[in-house]
Amino acid sequence: MSDEAKEIALFAQADEATIRSLLEGSGYAEEAIRYYLQRPGWGVMDDATQASQLTGPCGDTMKIFLRLSGDTIDEARIQVLGCPGAVASACAMTQMVRGKTLDQALALKDSDIVREIVDLPDTKAHCVRLAVKTLHKAILEYRGEPLTGSLKEDARRTQTRGSGSGGCSESCPAKGGDGECSTG
Repeated sequence: MSDEAKEIALFAQADEATIRSLLEGSGYAEEAIRYYLQRPGWGVMDDATQASQLTGPCGDTMKIFLRLSGDTIDEARIQVLGCPGAVASACAMTQMVRGKTLDQALALKDSDIVREIVDLPDTKAHCVRLAVKTLHKAILEYRGEPLTGSLKEDARRTQTRGSGSGGCSESCPAKGGDGECSTG
């Protein structure tokens, strides 16, 4: 290994140590930190049977890719534009649904992911919820079933987010108003 490669490797280790320290200090458990740093299930899947995207109320966006054999999830991959809580939750979810039937995956709850990642700061509970909802949206879309309730609202937000102000009212700060954002 060249001296330059050694320096890069040393910097990467120091950077990971810094990230780890920051996450620990913010209330992330070791398991959540490991999912964030190692990112199992991360990336695009070119041969996905189903791909779906969802944007949460906080603006974090997840795109899930599922490869199915019949009713079984052979592989799940994820892309996340969001915070460490969103990345850790989504990566844990991809590992948890491998080998599961679609019905078993639909039964996945927020508490299942929390048990896997052990702990996140309280302000990051919505990240776990977004991971579960993204999975559920993908399965429902694959089956051709309608989205209902908050999942339907989140899907609407995902479709309109690119406009810069989504489905916001004129009083929303995103449109220069002084009211509250009605889209989340």
